[in-house]
Amino acid sequence: MLFSSMFFLWVFLPIVLAGAFLLRKTKLVNVFLVLASLLFYAWGEPVNVLLMLASVLINYLAGVLLHRFDDADGRRRLVLTVDIVLNLALLCWFKYLGLLAEGLNALLKLFGAGPVAVPQIPLPIGISFFTFQAMSYVIDVYRRKVEPQRKLLNVALYISFFPQLIAGPIVRYREINDQIEQRSVSADDFATGARRFIYGLGKKVLIANVMAQGADALFALKVSNVTGGMAWLAAILYTFQIYYDFSGYSDMAIGLGRMFGFHFSENFNYPYISLSIREFWRRWHISLSTWFKEYVYIPLGGNRKGTGRTYLNLLIVFALTGIWHGAGVTFLLWGLYHGALSILERLGLDRLLKKLGPFAFLYAFVAAVFGWVLFRVEDVNTALQWMGHMLTPWAFTQTSCHMVDIITPQICALLPAAALGMGPLRLLADRLGLTERWRFSWPEVLYCAGLLFVCIATLTSASYNPFIYFRF
Repeated sequence: MLFSSMFFLWVFLPIVLAGAFLLRKTKLVNVFLVLASLLFYAWGEPVNVLLMLASVLINYLAGVLLHRFDDADGRRRLVLTVDIVLNLALLCWFKYLGLLAEGLNALLKLFGAGPVAVPQIPLPIGISFFTFQAMSYVIDVYRRKVEPQRKLLNVALYISFFPQLIAGPIVRYREINDQIEQRSVSADDFATGARRFIYGLGKKVLIANVMAQGADALFALKVSNVTGGMAWLAAILYTFQIYYDFSGYSDMAIGLGRMFGFHFSENFNYPYISLSIREFWRRWHISLSTWFKEYVYIPLGGNRKGTGRTYLNLLIVFALTGIWHGAGVTFLLWGLYHGALSILERLGLDRLLKKLGPFAFLYAFVAAVFGWVLFRVEDVNTALQWMGHMLTPWAFTQTSCHMVDIITPQICALLPAAALGMGPLRLLADRLGLTERWRFSWPEVLYCAGLLFVCIATLTSASYNPFIYFRF
């Protein structure tokens, strides 16, 4: 079920809000939210609810066992190991089994052996998100950062709560454990959440969906029919699409959580105004970056074991970040690409970037745009061809494509708005002291009402409403 679907906006959300309000002072409110979340997840593929319930049960039992055992005979470490293996086994079975089969076939081919069948297993929506979220709970219990939750219902709500279930942000249990037991929703909380949800809906419906139409049309062309300029335009359109699509979803998730009394951490902080790739990753998908830093990078040694080990740890983390996004070589290369740039900046490029001042933005933005090509295309060969067109645009100037059939007036009109909305407008408002004056002012209330009306009107007449991160 999409947040930007008419059924969610007109039926599901009003009913769940009303139910949560009526039950807010009873112990049944969490039961109600768990049932609503399971219904939300089962809307597309009902059978996947069994996977969700299995994840809840496995991680709940692991937390209970960790509380009962001590470190004397290593049983706590065994419980943690088994839990992580089970979580990763579920993730690998549904997400990476096909990739592993393809790798095995490539190896068998070297020895002249016949290939094995590549399984086609439907990917459960959001499995990467709720698996990482569940593992963080068990790891934190093992580290004694949080007390294990005795109530199965509370663990179920933590893992399955519908606002952040499908595409994050990845919430750590210690951030909301108190809110699961005790929370309240003031008028200010509800208004703040509704405001955030409307802004996210506008990002998704009015900008991301429009950018997607142009990006999809250009990337669908044969590379031989794409000029250098068209290749850059496609990459820039996709750069805006994925930002407004994913950050819009995060805004909606954070806003929905606030409307139910939950305070989720920020997931985006205008990443495209970064002055380096290292800064980009402090602003982009913050919850994922934080997860890998806390549960992978630091346990590997972080930057405490020498320069060479630090760089190796970075490459491992970025490789895993790429693979987390998708079971393909292009995703792995995308992760390694960002890892390599991060290492280059540590080796001295950052000193040059500091001398460039604000102009370093061009480096970081272009580097991000270039990297998104690997993220968007389906195979390495196509990615290399596309990048070749971007690196030498003067060598590719012929096309039989009519750009007026692809780049509509709506796209042209929204491109400047997308560029301003990725950070410059907010920076200007902050500098002029207008940000807080705008917040909940009558002009903003009227703006949000109009924005919601336009979004609903657009959804009523539009059939194109994809969401990128559902496939991760």
